[in-house]
Amino acid sequence: MKPITENSLINLKNIYYQTNSYVIDSKSFFELDNLANFMKINENITIQVNGHTDSVGTYQYNIELSEKRAKSVVEYLENKGIEKKRMTYKGYGYTKPIAENQTQEGKKINRSTEILILKK
Repeated sequence: MKPITENSLINLKNIYYQTNSYVIDSKSFFELDNLANFMKINENITIQVNGHTDSVGTYQYNIELSEKRAKSVVEYLENKGIEKKRMTYKGYGYTKPIAENQTQEGKKINRSTEILILKK
């Protein structure tokens, strides 16, 4: 593990949503519970949850979907006892791909959720 620093990005590997939805799949709960526990232990950390999509659909649709997905993560963490004032969220749609959007595997990789450490 590398040390947590301000402005570092952490890609959450196992966050899943229903297709064309911002409902978090139950397969994601373990990963999100670990994040909630991490934030409880590190009480001074504030984060921004970033949502990303693949390139299927319009720009506006993907911005809105990615923002709703990021917001749903914040709401999940809030329901686990993390103060809302410690979290923000932002949707980037398909503007920051980490893989090619021409293959199904690339699209799957681009449908991601990450956290940005704002304050340590």
